[in-house]
Amino acid sequence: MKVYIIGAGPGDPELITLKGARLIETCPIILYTGSLVPVRVLERAGQNATVLDSSKMTLEEIISIMKDAYEKDQDVARVHTGDPSIFGSTAEQMRKLDELRIPYEIVPGVSSFTAAAAMLGKELTLPEVSQSVVITRAEGRTPMPEKERISVFASTGATLVFFLSVLHIRKLVEELTPHYGANCPVAVVQRATWPEQKIITGILEDITTKVKDAKITSTAIIFVGKVLDCHDFADSRLYASDFSHKFRKSKKEKRSE
Repeated sequence: MKVYIIGAGPGDPELITLKGARLIETCPIILYTGSLVPVRVLERAGQNATVLDSSKMTLEEIISIMKDAYEKDQDVARVHTGDPSIFGSTAEQMRKLDELRIPYEIVPGVSSFTAAAAMLGKELTLPEVSQSVVITRAEGRTPMPEKERISVFASTGATLVFFLSVLHIRKLVEELTPHYGANCPVAVVQRATWPEQKIITGILEDITTKVKDAKITSTAIIFVGKVLDCHDFADSRLYASDFSHKFRKSKKEKRSE
């Protein structure tokens, strides 16, 4: 018996891994985050599988189901959205499973932030513009560690990605503007890859109004950084004709042979 903690992807049912899909098809117990996992992902479940929505459950109730399955030697597909390693609320489940000595395995998935970047058609790291991506959130009911304040990350000038923060967009703008400037590009993607997906683009100066007008209040990723509207970046050295690496020699080296 094993509990499989599966990242089901951002919403598009085809963006789940082959392994994740196979486990949903074969596990007798499916425990999924009903508020976020699309129904089409669960359509893969076997005809005789027990499919349970965890959105109204407490942690204790979720673990109780897993414990019961363990005692009956039944595998469990614990289906989360995106990738379990980022804001997945999976760590506390794994801690409980460790205490109970119930075996588990994490099956990674496509994160909503990478899916949102794909929907924007953007690379988040560009040579000589930004080579770092900071994934974080605005402080809300969950407090932030003192050294992870937005101003600290903003001082780097890196590409910033905010989860769970669209309700605090006004505060974000106030904290980011001194570091990035009022004209810094911003993109907000709600429900990336879902049929009802919304994409809002703008700059720090006007993004708050645009988000309000679009009535986006949840399930959105916020991107901030020059990479969102940069066209004069340097080409990567990886494919440069004068650059050699393990798999290809530069033209100059070839001529000297």
